[in-house]
Amino acid sequence: MARTAATRTTGRPDVWLAAGVRTPFARVNGPLAHRDALQLSVPVVKAMLAQGARPDLAVWGAVIPSLGWSNIAREALIEAGGDRTIPAFSTVMACSTSMVGAFEAAGLLDDRDRSLALVGGAESMTRVQIGLSQALSDDLRGLMEARNMSQRWAALRRVKPGDIRLDIPQIKNRATGKSMGEHTEEMAKGWAISRLEQDELALTSHQRAAAGWTRGFFDDLVIRLDETGRDTTVRADTSLEKLGKLAPSFDRTSGAGTLTAGNSSPLTDGAAAVWVATAKGLERLPAATPRVRLVDFEVNAIDLFDEYLLMAPAYAIPRLLARNGLIYEDVALWEIHEAFAAQVATHIKALQDATFLKDKVGIAPKFGRFPVERMNPNGGSTALGHPFAATGARILSQAVKELAALPAGSWAVVSICADGGQGSVALLRNG
Repeated sequence: MARTAATRTTGRPDVWLAAGVRTPFARVNGPLAHRDALQLSVPVVKAMLAQGARPDLAVWGAVIPSLGWSNIAREALIEAGGDRTIPAFSTVMACSTSMVGAFEAAGLLDDRDRSLALVGGAESMTRVQIGLSQALSDDLRGLMEARNMSQRWAALRRVKPGDIRLDIPQIKNRATGKSMGEHTEEMAKGWAISRLEQDELALTSHQRAAAGWTRGFFDDLVIRLDETGRDTTVRADTSLEKLGKLAPSFDRTSGAGTLTAGNSSPLTDGAAAVWVATAKGLERLPAATPRVRLVDFEVNAIDLFDEYLLMAPAYAIPRLLARNGLIYEDVALWEIHEAFAAQVATHIKALQDATFLKDKVGIAPKFGRFPVERMNPNGGSTALGHPFAATGARILSQAVKELAALPAGSWAVVSICADGGQGSVALLRNG
């Protein structure tokens, strides 16, 4: 029997999430490769505004930096033809970007001036700008500012051969110098997560995503863009045999590498949005739009030099549930971001590990068995793709639609791990 969560008095109106739309998620260098993050964002913002609601606020994000804009939220809203009197700001928290954007928007809703917010994010992992070294940038700026040939020649003479290089953004943590995959290989080895466990999770993700597309689950969540109407990353024909033949991607020398292109989320282009509203704001949306209540949330961080980089949600989930008087079995739906199947398997293992819960999380191990069968019923990021800043809005909208179809009073937990040793987790309730 489901428990009743503890009520927290905040003096603010209840906040709801309503399902938004997204682009198809396309593999890098695929059918959306000609669009940058702003060009991916605009069609999604247009589609959201076409529902007839004028938001009071817009929050948007892109993780990969661009010299073309500083506030993608404002640019996307204007270019989409939105009301230019709507304030808009950008946010970044790696893979949690648009989920944290939803939390930020929730904190700004007051039912006076703001009752409805448009939130989302976009990432073009194909169109990544390559930069110059800072020293070369400084020298070239000096050359451009020179007023005569003598000054130009002096500026050119300051250029050192070692400064003539390109800075290419990489999917690495700046502080540690290691890639996400390298960090997750360490996690998999430390928690004894086998290659088979990872491949089985990846296979389930692809099978459920393919089934979701077949039965039409995604039809009202995904807009058609540039002749592309479906995610290009879902592999309906994959199998354990096919996944098992793939070579390790991040540990290619030890003979013990287990992360592959098949059990890791693919590099992806795409954009996604979600509505954040009070009950008053919901009145502006079409009545058929799925909506659920945002009851509570957690944003946390771990010491990335003392803990595995992507472990933050394994700390946040028990704390969030304990605060609301819930155990794992009380939660009917789990949407867990699949950066890597190894990370998901580790979180599941940690959440059921009494020593981890007691000694690291600081909570008595009373949560029971984790119901893995309730996780990601329509596939996760391993299959659907992972455009960094879009994933939060994608996973929230998907969870909203899934939870809204369950019996009233049902609970959902949505979890995202993020670079930097951070994480974000939301507790949702149907009604």
